[in-house]
Amino acid sequence: MVVQTVYMILRWIAAGRAPFSNMFESMVLFVWALVVVYLVLQFRHKIPVLAAATALLAALTLAYASTYEAEIKPLMPALRSNWLTVHVFTCFLGYGAFAVGALSSLGYLVARKADLQGAFDTITAKTISFGFLFLTAGIITGAVWANSAWGTYWSWDPKETWSLITWFVYAVFLHCRYMRGWKGKRAAWISVAGFASVVFTYYGVNFLLSGLHSYAAS
Repeated sequence: MVVQTVYMILRWIAAGRAPFSNMFESMVLFVWALVVVYLVLQFRHKIPVLAAATALLAALTLAYASTYEAEIKPLMPALRSNWLTVHVFTCFLGYGAFAVGALSSLGYLVARKADLQGAFDTITAKTISFGFLFLTAGIITGAVWANSAWGTYWSWDPKETWSLITWFVYAVFLHCRYMRGWKGKRAAWISVAGFASVVFTYYGVNFLLSGLHSYAAS
């Protein structure tokens, strides 16, 4: 974690900008956010299997990130804005939280001990609540940035549309959890579905759907 933070700072200094502009950099940021969220959680919820799952996901993501071009390149004109840092950073803090939530949901689904299931269920609810706040902030800052760059707050670009779909999935989770008292398997499956939407929003849209955010695939 410390090494990765130092690496990101050094890359930021070398690039003269936030290192959040392409797939390699965004994956490094995702891993950083994932680990930060887990480390905050582990002060109160020490579950070795969740630690192992988080570490494995982080390692696999970094390994996959290494297959992308890591060379520092100038930003595209559309990305030359201070909103880049705020928008991407808030979104990825949300993504990191949702990832931990999905891992804890999968843990709940395979666990057999009631006390362990209860811990997983609590972690899922906490991480999704946290992630939802940051995803909301990310969507709002993205809309402000879009208006500054393209003259419109919302254009139904595929990335925007799938971000909204993801937001609604997690809104359903929170509504069912806190207004209808859903816990256990039903809540866990909504969490897993939400993270599948996150993955498609972040990764799938870049390669399968063309739009204003297609540059993120580079």
